[in-house]
Amino acid sequence: MNTCRNPDHPHCTFWVAPGQHACEGGHGQPAAASEGMASAVMAPAGIPAAARSDSASSYELLSAMRNGRVPQARSTDPAHHGAGPAMAGNTRLGNYATPIHVRPQLHISGFDPRAAGGRQTLKMELRGMPDGCAPQLALRLTSDLMQQGASERQFVRAIDGDWRPVFAEFSSRDREHGQYQIHAEVLSRHPGQPVRKWECTFVVLVPRPDATLTEIHRIFLSTHKNVRVMADDASIARVSGQGGHSMDIDVTARNAGIAHLDLGAPQGKIDLGFSTIAWDEDLIEIDMPHTGPAHPHPSVAATFVNAAPEAGAQRHIRLFALGECVFGRMEIVDPEADVLLNHFGPDGIDPAGLTRRLSGRHAVIRRGTLGFEIEDVSRYGLLLDGVWPGKHKPVPLRLGMRIELSASIKGIVVLEVTALMPHGVILHRIDSGARAECFVVLAPDTHPGYPLRRMQAAPVAAALPLLFHHDGGFWHLDAVTGKETALGPHAQLDKLSRMPAHTRFAAGPYPDSYIIRTGGVVREMVAGEMHTA
Repeated sequence: MNTCRNPDHPHCTFWVAPGQHACEGGHGQPAAASEGMASAVMAPAGIPAAARSDSASSYELLSAMRNGRVPQARSTDPAHHGAGPAMAGNTRLGNYATPIHVRPQLHISGFDPRAAGGRQTLKMELRGMPDGCAPQLALRLTSDLMQQGASERQFVRAIDGDWRPVFAEFSSRDREHGQYQIHAEVLSRHPGQPVRKWECTFVVLVPRPDATLTEIHRIFLSTHKNVRVMADDASIARVSGQGGHSMDIDVTARNAGIAHLDLGAPQGKIDLGFSTIAWDEDLIEIDMPHTGPAHPHPSVAATFVNAAPEAGAQRHIRLFALGECVFGRMEIVDPEADVLLNHFGPDGIDPAGLTRRLSGRHAVIRRGTLGFEIEDVSRYGLLLDGVWPGKHKPVPLRLGMRIELSASIKGIVVLEVTALMPHGVILHRIDSGARAECFVVLAPDTHPGYPLRRMQAAPVAAALPLLFHHDGGFWHLDAVTGKETALGPHAQLDKLSRMPAHTRFAAGPYPDSYIIRTGGVVREMVAGEMHTA
């Protein structure tokens, strides 16, 4: 027996009995599949019988399957060998037919709905992605099951061309039983090429705590009828038949797979053995209307400068939208960090003295599995609520957390987490530099959605404008109307909600300093603005 091979129904899970020209779903089968059924069972799926001749080496077969090409049978006629290059098409690895169109898929495994109320881990693998993708792809998962409502990962291509799997964790504790959607976005950003995006949405089941294993898998099968399944590697094999005549069926469920046998006149017994569930989801490529940044003023770092701050307000609100935002010592020439910090004494900025006790790379804030986290990467250490977390040990940020740089000398730089958002975090200085600056660290190219969910903010941060980074630049979001306004040097800030008076938008993060980077980028201050020379 063999599975359905109709090219118009690649995800059909019905089997085709010997001698039949259509599967149980009524899909017609190719002639090679119906006439040479016996030889097709022993060969890899998708390779025609002519290509499975002894003249095709196993290396060519495996290479063709990996690259989505089908090798043709080599001719024993010497006259045909001379025409090899003309018959090979666009490939040089032997004689191959036209490349097969392979649909990109996200293979999901490791989900165990029996672990109701506990921690879950989803293993996700990319399959069938086009060769023109970037070597590193961004994966964004959005679901009510995820902490902060979203989670971001990176797919990295291995040397052999496969994609390294990624893992996403969530917890179903205190969740109402039922089905939850998980929306996945895969982004390919390759220099010099347009951004490509693939999307899919799948459903996971959070069962009742007293649900039986049979009920769980029955529900899973009823909601995944159109999913391609296999009887190996934590997957599902579904066989249907009308019975009435003798049929010899061999169904194997290995490596924690699921075998579902449905016959009109069943005989014998069905052995079910499964411990996990796996399935494939089609990734649909979304038409990206813009070939370049849509933002009129693309930037990953900027500043709001308040010429006349009121009591309790900061003169500079520094904005950063980086995957990893590094906090470190202020250096005029070739700084190592993104957020450059000075010690403020009684007389203002102290560029020498205690500022030198900050490392060039002191701490890193990034978006992790459990939300935004901070990691100590310095020589002098840092204190989180008075406790040293240890070097290279990320710690999730929480509202009101006190961050002291460094651990050996107190009072050099002291920050407080004043807001936690799904797409960013706000930090205020609570030392002598409290009136000088605060920091808004945002996830790059991440839209928070409207209305904004799961935002925790202290009053000092709730008074600040609601910002996000998308399409390469910074945006203002009106919390009442949902209106989005692109931010740039020419934006009319006085008409935006929560925007302090006498505020202007500066193109760089430190328009008040001369910052020179020796790696080919030199910046100078002209009329209060940072420009690249």
